[in-house]
This record gives sequence, C-alpha cells and structure tokens, in this order.
Amino acid sequence: MIVVTGATGHLGRLVVEALARKVPAEEIVAAVRTPEKAADLAALGVQVRVADYDQPSTLAEAFAGAEKLLLVSSSEVGQRVPQHTAAVEAAKAAGVAHIVYTSVLSADTTAIVLAPEHKATEEVIRDSGIPFTFLRNGWYTENYEQAVAQALATGAILGSAGEGKLGGVPRADYAGAAVEVLTGTGHENKVYELAADEAWSYADFAEAIARISGKPVAYQNVPAEQHRSILLGAGLPEFVADMLVDADRAIADGELASDSGDLRTLLGRPTTSLDDAVTSLLKNLG
Repeated sequence: MIVVTGATGHLGRLVVEALARKVPAEEIVAAVRTPEKAADLAALGVQVRVADYDQPSTLAEAFAGAEKLLLVSSSEVGQRVPQHTAAVEAAKAAGVAHIVYTSVLSADTTAIVLAPEHKATEEVIRDSGIPFTFLRNGWYTENYEQAVAQALATGAILGSAGEGKLGGVPRADYAGAAVEVLTGTGHENKVYELAADEAWSYADFAEAIARISGKPVAYQNVPAEQHRSILLGAGLPEFVADMLVDADRAIADGELASDSGDLRTLLGRPTTSLDDAVTSLLKNLG
C-alpha cells in the first residue's frame, strides 16, 4: 500500500494520478483533509482517507497498512515541523517501511528562509529509524504563472535575482520522480537533489515568453528592497513578499539550481525544457 499525503494539493494530486497509471488503484491511498475535494481521485479507484496533520488520530488511521508513505510537506509555513513530526510518529506506529519526503533543494546547506523547517523534518525522519528518501525539490515553474500574466500585460518580468539562474521545472517532473521512488527499488536512505538539466535566468525566462507569445517581454532587475516595496504595493502579505525576495537572493547565489542530474536519472528522460514549461504556462493563462 502506498499512501500520499496532501493528495488534493497540486503536487500530491499529480502523484496519485500518475501512480494510478502504474499500479493497481486499490493499492493507493489518497490522504486528505477534505474527502469531498478528492471525488475525482476516488473515481480512479483509489482509497480516500482523512488525514489532518493537526489531528494525529486521523494520521494513524490514514497510514494503517501502508508500506510506503509519500509525506508531501505541509503548506503551513511555520507549522511544518510539529505537523511533520506528528506524521512521522504516526508512520512509525503504523509500521510504515519507507518514508519519502518532499524537501527543498540543498536543504542542509542553503540559506533560503524556507529551508530550516525542511532540514528539521529530515532530521526527525532520520531519527525515526524508518528508511527514507528525501526528494529535495527545486522551484516549480508554476510559481511564476502570475508573473507571466503580468509580463504579458506590462512587457516586463520584475525581480531582484540579477543574472542568477534557477533549475525550475513543472510540478509534473517532480511528481514523476516521486512515482519512480515509490514504485521502484534501491531508493532507501537516498537524498536526491532535483532540478532542471539546464538552469535558466529571468532574462532567459523573459526571452522565452516573448518568443513563444509573440509579445514584447524583458527582464527588469531591481534592488531587493525596491523589489520588496513593489510586491507590498501590489498587495502581497509581508511574509509572502519577504519569501519572494529571499527566493531571488537564493537564485542570485546559485542555491536554486543543481547539476546533480538526479531528476533526469529518476525520470529516465531529460527534464522539461524552459520552452515547454513556458508554453504550458501560457496555455494555462488561456
């Protein structure tokens, strides 16, 4: 039995759908907070179970009979460590034989503000004694959907990453890597640094948007404080603006790219190209 937490989230849903194409649906559990949102997954034949990180009793029931658990990191920044700890404890009590955790690129060395919770979770999993695999995911190109919409309207991609490059790919690539680990062998106690084969800069991103959309788009680099002020002026919450500016700092410092080749190896194919990722983003925008 394979259990996927956060199964109605963007990444979790992709994993469940891909798993259902590879293994019998009845061997998959979609663990979710709100079962009503998982009706489409239930229609695939997978089991839908209630799992709330803040209610440990639900985790015990959701993980019952599981051999492998994909622990998709919580979306509640600041609450992740206690939530993930509860999940790991429930997994141990349920006899789960393998935990696969979606972490962040270079979790133990990067200075990105999101990393400490992931690093702490990795330590909790290691200390549990349960065989693990850490999928240290890089950035999702879907993170930039709103930026693409704004670029088409204004002609500019705005940021403070300078000439830095990131290894961003669509979520589907990361989901594919997770499916390989969950259904394959030999991944126990491995750490995978997952990123695009070819890193790209915001200037590259702007050029691809312009070329594929046929509309003029250029990258406009601004100082970090100005970037933050612009984001706040656009109505973003302060913590979101701070995270976005910090992400651009990480890009400038090379922390959101990797030449490990791990993602390509797990997928058994090249990672999705920037052109294909931009085409998909433009399609999503209609």
